[in-house]
Amino acid sequence: MRIAFFVNSVESETSGYTTTTLALTAAQRGHSVVYVEPGDFILRPDDSLAVSVVVLPSAPYKAVEKLHAALQEAATQKKTFATSDIDILFLRNDPSLDASNRPWAANAGLMFGRLAAERGVVVVNDPDGLEQAQNKLYLQAFPEAIRPPTLISRSVAEIRAFIDKQPRGCIVKPLQGSGGKNVFKIAKPDDSNLNQIFEAASGDGYLVAQAYIPEAKSGDVRLFLMNGRPLERDGNYAAFRRVPAKGDLRSNIHAAGTARKIKVTDKMLAIAELVRPKLVSDGMFLVGLDLVGDKLLEINVFTPGGLARASAMYKTDFAAAIIAALEEKLTLRRAYANAVSNSRLATL
Repeated sequence: MRIAFFVNSVESETSGYTTTTLALTAAQRGHSVVYVEPGDFILRPDDSLAVSVVVLPSAPYKAVEKLHAALQEAATQKKTFATSDIDILFLRNDPSLDASNRPWAANAGLMFGRLAAERGVVVVNDPDGLEQAQNKLYLQAFPEAIRPPTLISRSVAEIRAFIDKQPRGCIVKPLQGSGGKNVFKIAKPDDSNLNQIFEAASGDGYLVAQAYIPEAKSGDVRLFLMNGRPLERDGNYAAFRRVPAKGDLRSNIHAAGTARKIKVTDKMLAIAELVRPKLVSDGMFLVGLDLVGDKLLEINVFTPGGLARASAMYKTDFAAAIIAALEEKLTLRRAYANAVSNSRLATL
């Protein structure tokens, strides 16, 4: 099969990204791998959809570093394919990275991904589902019992009143954002830095104020779900604890957090089961849950990362399970044509 990975830019991809790990596994399984950027789609007058892609050279790659180097070298030239020549389109961009400097690019994957799905391409995660999940407001659609008390507002007065009701303080962060950028802990509503924090964090729009959970001092747990269920292979779950660096409340790995093995508990599995129905309904093939204690802090649906770390920790090839699942979806698409919707196929 030919699998296309949609990313913010090929140049910004690294050998440590989950997308690179998935590309390596796909290439090792004999599949053709191409990369697509936001400006690469072409809708022609006859309503045919084409795409300009970076083609990963066919080679017996054994390491992600070799594949990444080959990809960067190939990025200087692109080839144009009809979408009928693409079997799987895997949307792996982070819209928040383009929201300020390239607003036209932020939704390109959703718009053209939907058109590709209409033309028979298997698109994951489903574009219609992703459209609902473009910011942290998506979390509010899940059961209240597993969410920390949360306020979404641009009003400092509302946020101060909310903090006043939280005995342990709260976390304030942008509604539209990722990677731990502009995340702050506020202890009291009269915190002298609140106005400055508000200015820094609200530059991109609304703010999320979330009750602080003391267990967060030990970091959070990233748990991968595939087809709505915890990703498990050879008796191991694709999950790890992200531990913040000393003096930092963010557990994001690129913010100097570290990853450690964990034992997936019944409580974590129960949360996963509670979110499963909506994730399946929304066509969310691969997501990452961020868990603290008995609460769900975020659902990463665009570019959940850390798969290579989990594979190395548990000596388990989780990427192989993901690519195998995509192979099965393509088999179903070929067998049933368009009788099965893309959103349903995405989580079968």
